[in-house]
Amino acid sequence: MELILKQDVENLGFKDDVVTVKNGYGRNFLIPQGKAILATISAKKVLAENLKQRAFKEKKIIDDANKIAEALKALEIKIASKVGSGDKLFGSVNNIDVAAALEKEGQNIDKKFINVIGGNIKRTGKYNAIVRLHREVSVDLEFEVVAQAN
Repeated sequence: MELILKQDVENLGFKDDVVTVKNGYGRNFLIPQGKAILATISAKKVLAENLKQRAFKEKKIIDDANKIAEALKALEIKIASKVGSGDKLFGSVNNIDVAAALEKEGQNIDKKFINVIGGNIKRTGKYNAIVRLHREVSVDLEFEVVAQAN
């Protein structure tokens, strides 16, 4: 029995996959649970059209993410922070501070998509963060933590 999965099924396949299963498994479990539909000729045509449209939309989203990535690579970010003796910071710099610095530069990126390498930063210097713009697009962002002028 050939079925089109409507959602991910463990040990079988992912959403929109066409799979072949035994008749009893399809008729008694997958179809009544709403996890699959019969793979008729018309259902396969609808699936193909949906996948084609989704691929087109996905391409546009990835192109937009790549444009933002290029803009981020061109930025020079300096985060000013209060410094104690030597180069130790009062407090720390983390992804929230990087997101705020990016917003000042005109790039509004949510803090949950920014991962500062090494966690919280407690000293001045140059550091890196990974900004994930899309499942397939991420950019390595360099920034510098400097002493705040009193």
